Amino acid sequence: MWESLACRKHDASITDVQFGPMRLRRDQLQVLLVFAEDDDQSNGFRWACEKAGFRCNIARTPKSALESFLDKHHDIIIIDHRHSRYFDAEALCRSIRTTKPSENTVIVGVVQRHADREESSILPLISAGFSRRYVENSSRMACYNELIQLEFGQVQAQFKLRACNSLFAALEKSQEAIEITSEDHVVQYVNPAFETMMGYQIGELIEKQLTEVPINEKKADFLETINSCIKIGKEWQGMYYAKKKNGDSIQQNVKILPVIGQGGKIRHYVSISRLCNDNNKVEKTCECIQAESQTDIQTCRQKDTRKGSLDVRSTTSRGSDGSSQRRRSSMARVHSMTIEAPITKVINIINAAQESSPMPVAEALDRALEILRTTELYSPQLGTKDEDPHTSDLVGGLMTDGLRRLSGNEYILSAKQTHQVAGSLSSPISLNDIPPRITEAMENEEQWDFDIFELEAATHKRPLVYLGLKIFARFGICEFLNCSESTLRSWLQVIEANYHSSNSYHNSTHSADVLHATAYFLSKEKVKQTLDPIDEVAALIAATVHDVDHPGRTNSFLCNAGSELAILYNDTAVLESHHAALAFQLTTRDGKCNIFKNMERNEYRTLRQVIIDMVLATEMTKHFEHVNKFVNSINKPLAALEENGNNGDGESIKTVLRSPENRILIKRMLIKCADISNPCRPIEQCIEWAGRISEEYFAQTDEERRQGLPVVMPVFDRNTCSIPKSQLSFIDYFIIDMFDAWDAFADLPNLMEHLNNNIKYWKGLDARNLRVLRPPPE
Repeated sequence: MWESLACRKHDASITDVQFGPMRLRRDQLQVLLVFAEDDDQSNGFRWACEKAGFRCNIARTPKSALESFLDKHHDIIIIDHRHSRYFDAEALCRSIRTTKPSENTVIVGVVQRHADREESSILPLISAGFSRRYVENSSRMACYNELIQLEFGQVQAQFKLRACNSLFAALEKSQEAIEITSEDHVVQYVNPAFETMMGYQIGELIEKQLTEVPINEKKADFLETINSCIKIGKEWQGMYYAKKKNGDSIQQNVKILPVIGQGGKIRHYVSISRLCNDNNKVEKTCECIQAESQTDIQTCRQKDTRKGSLDVRSTTSRGSDGSSQRRRSSMARVHSMTIEAPITKVINIINAAQESSPMPVAEALDRALEILRTTELYSPQLGTKDEDPHTSDLVGGLMTDGLRRLSGNEYILSAKQTHQVAGSLSSPISLNDIPPRITEAMENEEQWDFDIFELEAATHKRPLVYLGLKIFARFGICEFLNCSESTLRSWLQVIEANYHSSNSYHNSTHSADVLHATAYFLSKEKVKQTLDPIDEVAALIAATVHDVDHPGRTNSFLCNAGSELAILYNDTAVLESHHAALAFQLTTRDGKCNIFKNMERNEYRTLRQVIIDMVLATEMTKHFEHVNKFVNSINKPLAALEENGNNGDGESIKTVLRSPENRILIKRMLIKCADISNPCRPIEQCIEWAGRISEEYFAQTDEERRQGLPVVMPVFDRNTCSIPKSQLSFIDYFIIDMFDAWDAFADLPNLMEHLNNNIKYWKGLDARNLRVLRPPPE
C-alpha cells in the first residue's frame, strides 16, 4: 500500500504556500547534485528529482558547483561527502555559504555508512554550513523520500523566511514609526521613520532596554495600564508624550501589539507610532462637541420620543449626518483604544476624550456614558407617563417581560395542554375542489388590497388552509420540500387548528393576513434579488406558524402570572419561543403532516434555523434593534451608493444585499413588517384590526384585575380607552420609522399611502375627542 502511494507522480511545478496572511507562490524547486562521479547514489537522487518534478543540475567540481549555484540559486544542494580524494566537501560548503543567495538554501551532505564504527558527531558538518546529513542509501525511494521531506520541511521554512524580505522592505519604507522589542522590552528593530522621529542614528537603539531610553514621561499608573493590557495579549492604542534624544517632548498616537512566539508566550511587542501634528485638534473637537451638545439639549425637548430614537428618513438625505460622522471619526482617530467589545471600546474613547475636555463637555460625556452603560441601547426612552400614557403603556406591555410579581394565582398555559394533531382532524379538500365562494374571495390574493375578512367569512373563520394552499402552490413550496399536496394540506390544517378561534386578534385570520403580507413582500423586486428559494420557503412557513397557540395575552401578562410557559422559557421571548417550538413539534410528530420528512438533513437544519430566527424576530423587545441594524447595514449603504452615482454598479449593490448577515436582517425586517402591517392596510381593514387588538387588550386588563395581577397596560380599560389615541401612539412609536425603512428598500408606495390616510383618519377622530373606532352616524 505504501509503495503504491509513494510512486504516484508528485506535482511540484508551482505550489501555493500560506505564510500568515500572505499567500505565496513557489516555483518549481531546483536541486544541485555535486558528485565527482556517477554512482548508484547520484543516480538515485537524479531519479528522485525527476519523479518529484524538481529541476536537477549536476556539478563535478567545486568550481563548477559554485558557478552553477550563483547562476541558478538552487533551493537544495546535495554534496558528496564520502570521498575526500575528489574534493573537500566542507570547504565547498563554506564557500557557498559566503555568498548572499545561500542564506535560504538547504545544503545536504551525503556521508558514508559505517556499520562497524561508532556514530560520528554531526557538529563538524553544521559548523561547515551543512543543513542536514544524509547517510548513504542508494535506494530510489529513500532518495525520493528525503527530497519530499526536505521540500515540506526545511525548504518550505526557508521559502517563508525569504518572503520576510518583502515585509522588511515595507517596514523600512513605512512612514509610520515602527519599533519591535523582546518580551523584556529590549529593542530588536526600529525602522528609519522611528529613528528620524526620535532623533537617533542608525543602529543606536538596537539591543537597548526600553527603560534605558527616555521614551515616556507619563505617570506610573498610566504605564501600568498599558503594561497590564499588553502583557495579557491584548492590543493597546492611545496617546502619550515621548521624549526625543535631544529632550524635546512630542505627542504620539501609538498602537502596541503583543506577538505570540516560541512556547505560546509573548515574545515580541510591536509599536506603531504616528506624530500628532495638530495640537489644537482635541480642543477644537471638544468645542464642536460642546456646541452640538448644547443644541441637542435645547432641541431634544421639542422632539417627540420616536424621532429622538431614530430618523430613518435621514438615510436618503444628502449629507445630513456628515458633520456628526466626521466628528465621531475625528475623535476615534484622536483617542481610541482597541479592546474586545465594541461598546467597551466606545466607552474608553469617551473616557479618554474627557481627560482633555472643558467641564461642560466632560459633563455631557458623562451623560452619554450613563446611557451607553444601559442595556436597552436601541429602545427610545420615554418621558413621564403623563406626557403620553398610551405610548408608555404600549411599550410596557409589548417591550417588557412584566413586573415579575407573583400573585399566587398562576396563569396556566402549559406545553402539557392538548394540541390538535393530524389524526384528530377531518381530511381537508384538494386545492382543485375549493368551493366557488372561497375561490372568488381569493381571486386577488396577489394584490395588497386583498380582503382577508371576506375570506374569513367564506371559510367560517378558517382562512389559513385555503390561502396557504394557494400561496404555497404559487411559490412551489411542495416541490422544494419534496412533499405531496396532501401532506401540505394536513400540515396547514393542523397548524390552523392550533390557533385559538376564541382570540379576537391572535387567531388564524391574523396568521393568514401575515402570510399574505409575507408573500406580497417576497414578490417585490429588491427582495427577490436578495433571498434564495430556501429563504422564501422559510419566510412563508414562519409567517404561517409565527403565533400558533397564542393565548391572547402578552408576554408581560404570562411572566407576571407565573405561567408554566414563562417558567419554561425563563421569562424571555416566552410566546415566540413557544410558537417556534410547538410548530416543529406538531409538524414532526405525525408523518401525515410532516412537510420536512423528505428533506436532506443539512438542508432541513438550515431551513429550521431560518424559520426559528424569523419567528423570534417578531418579539417586540428587539424591535428597535432590528430596525436600527437594518437602517445602518442596508438602507444607508444603499443610499450612499445611490448618492455616489453607483446605481448601475451591480456588484456593489449585490455585496450589500447578499452578505449572509444582511440577508438575515432583511428576513427579520420582512416578517416584522408583515406581522404589524395593519396600519398600512386599506382603511376598513385597518379599522377592523384596530378593534380586534383593542378587544384582546381589554380582555387582558379585565383578567389582570380579576386575578390581582399588575395591569401592564392601564389605558386599555374598555370603559375609558381612546382607540384613536392608542392607534396613533402605536403608529408613531413602532410603525412609521420601520415602514419608512422598509419602503426605502422594497418600494411600497401603496402601503405608505394607506398609512398616511389611516393616520389622518385616527387624528380626525381624536380631534373630535372620540374614543371609538368609527364616528357616529350623522
